[in-house]
Amino acid sequence: MFLRRIPRIAAHWIINLYRAAGKLLSDAFQYNRNSITRLSTAGAAASRCTIPSAVDKTVVFDFHGGLLRSSAIFPYFVLVACEGGSLLRAFLLLCSFPLVWIMGEHAGAGIRVMAFVTFVGLRPQDAELVARAILPKFYMERLNAQVYDHLWLPATRKVAVTSAPRVMAEWFLKEYMAADVVVGCELQIVKVGGRCYFTGLLCEPDQGTSALREVFRTDGAMADVGVVRNSNPLDHCAMADVGVVRNSNPLDHFFLRYCKELYRVTKESTKTAHLPRTRYPKPLIFHDGRLAFLPTSSATLAFFLFLPLGLTLSVIRISIGIGLPYKISFAAGALLGVRLRTSGLAKNMAAKRRGVLFVCTHRTLVDPIMLTAALQKPVPAVTYSLSRLSEILAPIKTVRLTRDRERDAAMMSRLLEQGDLAVCPEGTTCREPYLLRFSPLFAELADDMEPVALDARVTLLYGTTASGRKWLDPVAFFANPAPAYRVEFLGAVPRDQTRAGGRTGAEVANWVQQRLGEALGFECTGLTRRDKYTMLAGTDGVVRK
Repeated sequence: MFLRRIPRIAAHWIINLYRAAGKLLSDAFQYNRNSITRLSTAGAAASRCTIPSAVDKTVVFDFHGGLLRSSAIFPYFVLVACEGGSLLRAFLLLCSFPLVWIMGEHAGAGIRVMAFVTFVGLRPQDAELVARAILPKFYMERLNAQVYDHLWLPATRKVAVTSAPRVMAEWFLKEYMAADVVVGCELQIVKVGGRCYFTGLLCEPDQGTSALREVFRTDGAMADVGVVRNSNPLDHCAMADVGVVRNSNPLDHFFLRYCKELYRVTKESTKTAHLPRTRYPKPLIFHDGRLAFLPTSSATLAFFLFLPLGLTLSVIRISIGIGLPYKISFAAGALLGVRLRTSGLAKNMAAKRRGVLFVCTHRTLVDPIMLTAALQKPVPAVTYSLSRLSEILAPIKTVRLTRDRERDAAMMSRLLEQGDLAVCPEGTTCREPYLLRFSPLFAELADDMEPVALDARVTLLYGTTASGRKWLDPVAFFANPAPAYRVEFLGAVPRDQTRAGGRTGAEVANWVQQRLGEALGFECTGLTRRDKYTMLAGTDGVVRK
């Protein structure tokens, strides 16, 4: 009899809790509205969505929703869980989202749930790697141009406050945005067997508040402007007064105490506040990680639903490329969603004694395979580092370079004597529209060269990694719903631009780089593979046997 009444009792309690929450919200709304008897001049200006002057002032920014165009923080927890942990951890975090949504994404309880699932058992260096190599790309793409131009840049002292753990935002805010102070909650760390791990628990709740208080105590004055985002009715009432952000965050109350003036970011203003790449604080050239999309709750759910089908498609696509002739595999790949667009290929290529040296841009590990598919014939390729599995599965001959200039030059000369050869002078991949420095070695070996502009497009998973498992690169690339490749042949390098025309190897390499950059619309840089791997992985980028 008692068991039959349990559902009725549970429903009764749920209804009462819902009514109580509504009553509390209504009372709080009414209390805040009645507590505001008048608007200050600054508060009135903020309510009219005017932008206060930040010149020679200390400005406090709410990172999520103020400096960024969206106040959502769940996607960044998913990025840390997936890239720093595993797909299983990301899936568990997705399963906890209904609980987070009920508690409030910016509420203390909701943040604690996300922090525990994301960080428990995670090493601090893994979280720092994600914060350094992965999160900046997603943060940069979602900067609020209006706030950045009119408030962030003119400010003399920039203080950023984040609801998420400080480790997730501090590197980006200080290295890319030149923030003076970053305030956020801290995670507890435990040492086990000589190694440090996160417990997933946040330190005392007033630690961030104390840090914010200490910032203003050090300055000896109040902040001049507070940048926040209005996300609920309580905020709207508090926003009429000076310096309040989200009431669910204990740090918000100190905006009221320390800020003289308030600028409230509305959802309408963020729709046209996209910051173009050309105005980024620093060029975003290198970033790592597998996920090519912002993992919101709905996008993450769609990702996990599609993943089994994507892996199946990847295996089928790779098998077709390995086992079928080029003409058949080209058509079969198109039927399975692989998009390959070629242009500039001469129908009758004259036979040359030493073969043709195809100088390619480097976007993924399947660059030589796509070049081979476009030419309809196998073309050997040289590479600095390739996993053993990728080397076995490759349908073309791959030769590993030794980093010994004389040995590599002799080996490439022998390959050119045997026929055509593909080389990627950048030495490593780059995802963004930039070209790394070209090594001049290729220019010293042949005068019969043809630049080939290669570019790859993905929507789900990146087919490259600097700190992850490289053997998964082709699997991840072909697991995308519709992986796309562009192969454009730019014609032979003019003789007067080769060594036979009196040019040095460096001059030839720079000319080819410039030619490929113009064809793709990419910017040429002097960065190298060492710069990339030092920043993203702290290694030299060589795959050890």
